[in-house]
Amino acid sequence: MGLPELIDTHCHLDHPPLGEQIEQVLLRAREAGVRQCISIGTSLETSQANVLLAQRYPMVRAAVGVHPHEADTVTDDLLADIERLATEPSVVAIGEVGLDSYRQHASIEAQRRVFIRCIAIAKRCHLPLLIHCRDAYEPLLVLLRQAADEALRGLIHCASGPPEFIHGALELGFYISFAGNVTFPNAQALRELIPLVPDERLLIETDAPFLAPQPVRGQTNEPAYVAHTASFLAPLRRLSMEELGTLTSRNARRLFKLSEPEHLSSPQAFGG
Repeated sequence: MGLPELIDTHCHLDHPPLGEQIEQVLLRAREAGVRQCISIGTSLETSQANVLLAQRYPMVRAAVGVHPHEADTVTDDLLADIERLATEPSVVAIGEVGLDSYRQHASIEAQRRVFIRCIAIAKRCHLPLLIHCRDAYEPLLVLLRQAADEALRGLIHCASGPPEFIHGALELGFYISFAGNVTFPNAQALRELIPLVPDERLLIETDAPFLAPQPVRGQTNEPAYVAHTASFLAPLRRLSMEELGTLTSRNARRLFKLSEPEHLSSPQAFGG
């Protein structure tokens, strides 16, 4: 039996130490069955860096955006730069954007303002939103409901929150992505969200280099480790590992309009 087909829908390949070992990281990912990775911007600078990675490595696609922690420093010019960057062919989403009331690195007013602007950018660019939400579940749903139309689509990254939040996001047509923290022994509340998500909306991710799943907890996370999350979720969904991989990869290609990268077994997949 061959490797499962996997797509890591959320990682930060520009972040140290991954960016310093990028070709080895991608090789290990490929050896684990990962066909594509979506590398996520959290600022203008990291968005630019991820676009460059995606331009060089066909198995990498990019998302561009501004993390809610950065909202207090976001200007109109910066958002205009993000929108221009979003027109690059390698960009498949606007993110990581959203609301965060847990760490409060930026005022909630600034976060709301920036998130509303990013929703508009995503619609104009015909791209999905890649959403971060922590302890701001109802306020975020309110903004999404206000913006809801046929152009609004996206995913909730690193699923968390009460079941009502997951139900609300699903009602708006969003996908739900689970990261390595769902495998932690103390994550029963997260595991209770798994059966709420229908097959056609389920995605998996690493959030690398953060949140390494339990079998490699304490190590630097990387896209290859999405296989641990997939193998954990599969029996909970009453699927084989291969079925879970095929299902989530199909969902990722649908949401991000990904095409099958050519020659992933060749050196060209890693630049050269």
